[in-house]
Amino acid sequence: MATLFAFARQPMRAGTPRFSSMTARATAFVARRHFSNYVVTPTELHEAIRKNPPSKISTDPRTIPVCASWFLPNDGRTGIQTYREQRIPKARFFDLDKVIDKHSPYPHMLPDAKTFALTMSELGIRKDDVIVVYDTKELGIFSAPRAAWTMRLFGHPRVHILDNFKQWVEQGLPTESGELYTVECSQYQIPKEDEIAHGKVASYEDVREITYDYNKEGAEGIQILDARSAGRFAGTAPEPREGLSSGHMPGAINIPFNELLDAETKTFKSPEELKKYFAAKGVDPEKPVVSSCGTGVTACVVDTGLEIAGYGSPKARKVYDGSWTEWAQRVRPSDNLIIKDQ
Repeated sequence: MATLFAFARQPMRAGTPRFSSMTARATAFVARRHFSNYVVTPTELHEAIRKNPPSKISTDPRTIPVCASWFLPNDGRTGIQTYREQRIPKARFFDLDKVIDKHSPYPHMLPDAKTFALTMSELGIRKDDVIVVYDTKELGIFSAPRAAWTMRLFGHPRVHILDNFKQWVEQGLPTESGELYTVECSQYQIPKEDEIAHGKVASYEDVREITYDYNKEGAEGIQILDARSAGRFAGTAPEPREGLSSGHMPGAINIPFNELLDAETKTFKSPEELKKYFAAKGVDPEKPVVSSCGTGVTACVVDTGLEIAGYGSPKARKVYDGSWTEWAQRVRPSDNLIIKDQ
């Protein structure tokens, strides 16, 4: 396993060379690995992978597909199973059940910077690599946005989401199957404190304050967008985690994540369609947003949908890391902070 240590270099800014002495050839090489949008198509990813450096010893930036498949605990399948069954050639597997805060009683809470860097090192990813995260072909878009959001939060310069693996397979692009394969570990720097986007995360205390301020005169009017299904939101359907109450937070707006996707292709709807959808749901683009879900996974689908639509300010968006699983376990019945529709 590679030893982790901090490099002196700063994160790369899009469109600028890492070193002043970078040659024109290398600059052109980096430029053609740059995607114009956060969400990329199968064709764009395929072309970028084809242009990867042919030599394993090359230090040029690479485009690396990363599978972040994950399923709800009551599904019966696991992400690693689908990775073994069919994946993009040479894809790495980012395990959302392991890249977490292992000391937290709640699932999928963000890891610390050292754990994140260790994971990236074990995956053989370098800081200047371009990462494209993808989901299973069955779900299209589900857990990949959470992995991508995590990587961006810890300061990886260029992270994208594939829209989507279902389309990749249907377009006849290459796939492979089999067990995990050995990759050469990298020496991924541990993100420094000022490289971590702490401002993109909402805590339980933050959300509790938002709910207490709901409808109060002079309140900031922060909006909570809940990505769970309508039944779980209303409290009429059970949560996938046994013993956990369903329902919603006071003032929350239900944005079932699958409604942001095309029903047939499972890709994100167009920016125009997403804008109309958020507006119809009563989301105010002038007010801050906190996205929530069951454990902070599909909340990132909503966060991505807002980004694709250009709806509201990116600086005014957060994700509630603990989401409903933390909320339903921490609030007291006397708080009246779990609302069920009659």
